Amino acid sequence: MAKRSYTKTPMKEQDPIVRSTNFSEVALGYTDEEGRLEAIRCLQCKDAPCIQYCPVMIDIPGFIQAIKDEDMPEAYRIINRFSNLPAICGRVCPQEKQCEMVCRLGKSKKFEPVAIGKLERYVADWALENAVSEEPIPLDKGKVAVIGSGPSGLTVAGDLAKMGYEATIFEALHKAGGVLSYGIPEFRLPKSIVAKEINQIKAAGVKIETNVIVGRTITMEEIMDQFDACYIAVGAGTPNFMGIPGTGLNGVQASSEFLTRINLMHGYEFPKYDTPVKRSKKVAVIGGGNVAMDAARSAKRLGADQVTVIYRRTVEELPAREEEYHHSVEEGIEYEWLTAPVEYLGDGDGNLVGVKCIKMELGEPDDSGRRRPVPIPDSEFIIESSEVIEAIGQGPNKILLESYPDMNLNKWGYIDADEETCATNVPGLFAGGDIVTGAATVILAMGAGKLAAKEIDAYITQQKDQ
Repeated sequence: MAKRSYTKTPMKEQDPIVRSTNFSEVALGYTDEEGRLEAIRCLQCKDAPCIQYCPVMIDIPGFIQAIKDEDMPEAYRIINRFSNLPAICGRVCPQEKQCEMVCRLGKSKKFEPVAIGKLERYVADWALENAVSEEPIPLDKGKVAVIGSGPSGLTVAGDLAKMGYEATIFEALHKAGGVLSYGIPEFRLPKSIVAKEINQIKAAGVKIETNVIVGRTITMEEIMDQFDACYIAVGAGTPNFMGIPGTGLNGVQASSEFLTRINLMHGYEFPKYDTPVKRSKKVAVIGGGNVAMDAARSAKRLGADQVTVIYRRTVEELPAREEEYHHSVEEGIEYEWLTAPVEYLGDGDGNLVGVKCIKMELGEPDDSGRRRPVPIPDSEFIIESSEVIEAIGQGPNKILLESYPDMNLNKWGYIDADEETCATNVPGLFAGGDIVTGAATVILAMGAGKLAAKEIDAYITQQKDQ
């Protein structure tokens, strides 16, 4: 047996100078040898804490042991019992804050944790390349509607199909995937991977109807009449704006519009696809999450000479994944820490030319537990920019919510659903993901979908037994 390495087996990546000019995937995946080398590092803990910190509770030691045994079909079968989207999660899930954070190997002062996410991707990619799939089972237990085809909707539908339910997903856009298709750039999550995993879910018997706007094309009342239960997973797709002076200038836009044009509408391949995207030489991105990283790195790839991320706290509070931040720095993205925009400046003809900012210092903790940024008087300065992308979060889409007043909302305008059952106040109606919690991660949305599938099964079974 090979000696256990102190550090994770590195995954090859595109050179930063090269990749900052293209939208091809940055991380290139493990070879078979690299996958086995990393799998050997796993301690095979009996009471593995990594499982408990995985929102979908994957048997992590089990699939890693199968890799060590060179039994890739078994490794995939184990993962597939828990996750419908492993190739996606292996790429975008924040493992460093979940399963890898509690890895016992990583608790040693000498060793890094096992690269669980990279191993999940390795197994899932192998399965996709070898066309591995499970035999579908008869779908005769009932009919369930799912509104939204993002990670939560795909998960609940996939799990219900495995339980024997006929699940139909209604998607407002022309393409399934939700944020996986319109939000996450190709260099982090290739659309071919998203399409392949969605096709596997469809092969299990899940139906996906696109271009259906629930609340317009079909009503919630019609859905509740036609199905035994319904799960709402429409995400949080309405962009937030800071609302500072100058927001209406040409050149100021939300990250959701910018990334949708690039990803879902293939703007980065213009003129092959007729979706033009603004290409500026000096771009400012407001925010510090993964979406801000995606926007900044995409702007760089579109030809910007200077991309500056403006964040009101320090790098220690940055909510983005550490890997994404480091990749951005390697690609030449610049940062203005402890800085907040106060006004967008125009040229007199309605076009953006700069961002007036003010320096901040950290004061007492706010409701999030992080120290609140406080403006420093007389510290204003200007960053030249012809394009600003605001990536400061998103809120609930009102079309469905306002069309169905029977369903209770919370004080923030999200669906009021029980966190332990995903049930709403309407019998047979469940909800989960960002439309309940506000903007969160792909894997947390998937966790809600898994929980909801079990609760929907219990609900329908109970109704039929009465």
